[in-house]
Amino acid sequence: MFNALSGLGGGGQFDHTTADNANTALYACFAVFGVLGGAAHNLLGPRLTLLLGSLTYPLYAASFLYYNHHKSQTFPITAGALLGAGAGLLWAAQGAIMTSYPPPNRRGSYISLFWCLFNLGGVLGGLLPFSFNYSRTDAGSVNDATYGAFIGFMLLGAALTFLVLPPAKIVRDDGTRATRVTYSSVSTEGWEILKLFTNWKMLLILPAAWASNFFYTYQFNNVNGLLFTLRTKGLNNVFYWGAQMIGSAGIGYFLDFGFASRRKRGLMGVAAVALLGTAIWAGGLANQLRYLDGEFPDKIDFKEGRRYAGPFLLYFSYGLMDAIFQSLIYWIIGALANDSQILSRYVGFYKGVQSAGAAVAWQVDTHKTSLLSQLIVNWGLCTVSYPLLAVLVLLAVKDEDYSVSNVDDGGKEKETKMAAPSSFH
Repeated sequence: MFNALSGLGGGGQFDHTTADNANTALYACFAVFGVLGGAAHNLLGPRLTLLLGSLTYPLYAASFLYYNHHKSQTFPITAGALLGAGAGLLWAAQGAIMTSYPPPNRRGSYISLFWCLFNLGGVLGGLLPFSFNYSRTDAGSVNDATYGAFIGFMLLGAALTFLVLPPAKIVRDDGTRATRVTYSSVSTEGWEILKLFTNWKMLLILPAAWASNFFYTYQFNNVNGLLFTLRTKGLNNVFYWGAQMIGSAGIGYFLDFGFASRRKRGLMGVAAVALLGTAIWAGGLANQLRYLDGEFPDKIDFKEGRRYAGPFLLYFSYGLMDAIFQSLIYWIIGALANDSQILSRYVGFYKGVQSAGAAVAWQVDTHKTSLLSQLIVNWGLCTVSYPLLAVLVLLAVKDEDYSVSNVDDGGKEKETKMAAPSSFH
């Protein structure tokens, strides 16, 4: 739902300044709490960590409902900062669940399953502004009912966190348990977090992490937010997040079953993402050259057929690119360890760096940096990350080690070895 709201450009407001400032506060706090989120998960467990994080989302949506009537940035920026802290908790717990609960040889499929469910929210969320604002063709900001619907769905999502099981209660089909959980201490987590900044694996992921949310500002505000009518922005988001479902399903299946060798699957995955990403950014450059001054007064509506087709296809492709890029990164992170505590720290580091990049990107847009420069920087960041991810796969992803911690009926930890898949399933 948050993605659908952000995807409207400017949080659904005609003037993007308030949303840019709120998102800067959000991602600056997210950068800190993203790194700390793994420690919180290891101290509190997944259920409480998810609940505390998810409750900050409806507050953020409510702040824009407030802004519809009182043009003060104080509430949206404060809510953005609180959401940054909450998102750090939610995403660290989510990442630990997504990478440690599945069997090691099925992580790609589980990541894509999560990504499809995650973006189904964006698809449904895109329908809200499209339907509630369908007849408001000349409006600049979405109406109160749109924000109210977002708040309702976000509260429902927060309530569902009570149903999440802790890792110790997860038993896989083959009888293995997700992990043997022992709750950590504050001093241990503090030291482990500091060590992440000298971990060579995390340093190789750093450019990809920085890039992976950096391009949202450009895509949401300066493609969807700038080129299209209000109702068409909502419709575009349905397909943007729908494209993410397609992309994550495709890359997830390939990363699990494409080749017998896990390392080879990872390397081919990086190559595929690099080729597709480069082609999409080249299409983005061709589109951007049409409005170098950042002005596009004659907005495009979805009923305009041929005029709508090209920009729509580009925005759809941006969604596809985001899904395969981030799903690949999560798969690589999941291949680095099997323990949920280690993985929660790795994911927290990834989300922290990712959010620091996003905080910078929102301020870059606030300062009216040329759109061509924004596109080139985004393209460059993605391009730099591809060879570094390939090096990480080559050096750190092993073919032969599919061991997972297990706990037998007597409570003793044992190791179960699972052979790498030798054929298609």
